[in-house]
Amino acid sequence: MNAFEVIKTVRLTEKGTAQSEKFNQYTVVADRRANKIQIRQAVQELFKVKVIDVSTMNVRGKYRRQRTIQAGKAPDWKKAVVTLKAGDKIVLT
Repeated sequence: MNAFEVIKTVRLTEKGTAQSEKFNQYTVVADRRANKIQIRQAVQELFKVKVIDVSTMNVRGKYRRQRTIQAGKAPDWKKAVVTLKAGDKIVLT
C-alpha cells in the first residue's frame, strides 16, 4: 500500500483540535489493514513531520435506524492518534 492508501483523511473535530494544541497529537482515519509502522511511514511521507508515537483503535460503525426491513449501518474504520515531535505541525487548511 502506498501512503495515500494508508491514510484516508485527517479528522477535524473539537476534541482533536484541543489535542493538537495541547499534546501535539493528530487523529487520522487509516486503512483497516494498515499497521502502526505503515501509518507512521505514511504520515511522515505525506506531511514531512517526525512521528514519535502511533496509537490505533478499530471503531465500529453505528447502526442507523430506518423504517424498512433492512436496517443501515455505517462502515467500520480504523482511527490512529499520531503524536508528533515538538515543533512539528500538520497544517490542515
